[in-house]
Amino acid sequence: MEQIRLTDISQPWFDRAWALYKEAFPLNERRLLKSQTSIMCHPNYHFEVILQDACFLGILFWWGFDDLRFIEHFAILPECRQKGYGERLLEGFKQNDSRPVILEVERPTGEIEQRRIQFYERLGFVLNQHYYEQPAYQEEGQPMQLLLMSYPLGISDEDMAHFIKDYHPIIYGLKLN
Repeated sequence: MEQIRLTDISQPWFDRAWALYKEAFPLNERRLLKSQTSIMCHPNYHFEVILQDACFLGILFWWGFDDLRFIEHFAILPECRQKGYGERLLEGFKQNDSRPVILEVERPTGEIEQRRIQFYERLGFVLNQHYYEQPAYQEEGQPMQLLLMSYPLGISDEDMAHFIKDYHPIIYGLKLN
């Protein structure tokens, strides 16, 4: 598998990646195009397309900071799911860098949410039970109560407070409508 970092919406693969992003995530869990355009060249932001044999397979959008990496969005094409691509990609992501990884998941209220959490747990992620809200992506939106998962260890209240205080303004503060 190959990961290609895009820094501009005019680059090849952006339209395909954007279509999957809009299909995989509801409006309240994603950026609008104007906001996405504004962060593409941010040095900490990685908008990556995933290719297999030069064919588009999925997306991995993540932030790299001095002390951690935050996976903001991750999706594989529906027809390519359940074939091990996501697992291989995340295993490689974990092994390529020693910084801890954090990601957000929906609370396990249904089968899909429970299966998603189990997928990450099989990869060594820990489900943290702290109260956590994801800020709204749009001004008129509402925060969402989610859970954080982390690799390789669980996170403390202090770690979560640090993530929110130091990184939320960067990740979620760059919202343009």
